Amino acid sequence: MYPCLREHPDGVQLALFVQPRASKNRVVGLQGDELKVRLTSPPVDGAANKLCIQFFSKLFKTPKSSLEIVAGETSRHKRLLVRGANLDAIAGSLEPEIAES
Repeated sequence: MYPCLREHPDGVQLALFVQPRASKNRVVGLQGDELKVRLTSPPVDGAANKLCIQFFSKLFKTPKSSLEIVAGETSRHKRLLVRGANLDAIAGSLEPEIAES
């Protein structure tokens, strides 16, 4: 299991380190206990947060309404809650992304 994943009463919580203004949206790998993610959007007016939710919604094949940034709205260090998710399913979705990086 990855150190960036934690069970939560409402689903699964991910610890993220987000790098905005990247050339491509992608999971880079693990950085300490966080999942390192690069996003193309700048950190202006919540654009990077919106793109973060959109990116993980597509990756986990779950509706955007199931995802919420519960901590770190104005920080690179974020906590993303995936409501109603299974820890094993989320880990399975991340495995090819982390292995590719």
